[in-house]
Amino acid sequence: MDKHIVYKTKGTCSRQIEITLSEDGTVVDAVFVGGCSGNTQGISSLVRGMKADEIINRLSGIKCGFKSTSCPDQLAAALKENL
Repeated sequence: MDKHIVYKTKGTCSRQIEITLSEDGTVVDAVFVGGCSGNTQGISSLVRGMKADEIINRLSGIKCGFKSTSCPDQLAAALKENL
């Protein structure tokens, strides 16, 4: 059964990420609430079908401008917290 995750982001323009994760740790869907629409849609499209561990490895630590985090980094944080 798929796991539905609702993650409240911290330090980004997006407010929340809703993630559907399959039993084998594959991201079925990721939807950002708020943030830069084109960028968050792009991230969502790219991570669909990827293993959560690979997403964490690729996106952790990415910063947005002067901020200490980013939407991709927050997606990695949400997955780390829920694995």
